Amino acid sequence: MPRAPWMAVVWPAFLAAGVLEIVVFAFIDPHDLHWNDAALPLSRQGIYTVAFFVFWGVTLASSALTALLAMSAADVNN
Repeated sequence: MPRAPWMAVVWPAFLAAGVLEIVVFAFIDPHDLHWNDAALPLSRQGIYTVAFFVFWGVTLASSALTALLAMSAADVNN
């Protein structure tokens, strides 16, 4: 099995992050979020943006790990 192209990892992670963003913020108001007992100093749109990139990073790591585990030992060692 050849190495997966980077878009085969990045694109599903992007879509999953979008769905996760919708699900999380359907139930949570961004202004209700606090860090160290202080409200976050960002607008709602800023919190949405930061959260999306955090979600994308986590799902990207998951997709990359899945692609790595799907590779044969010979592909990994090359």
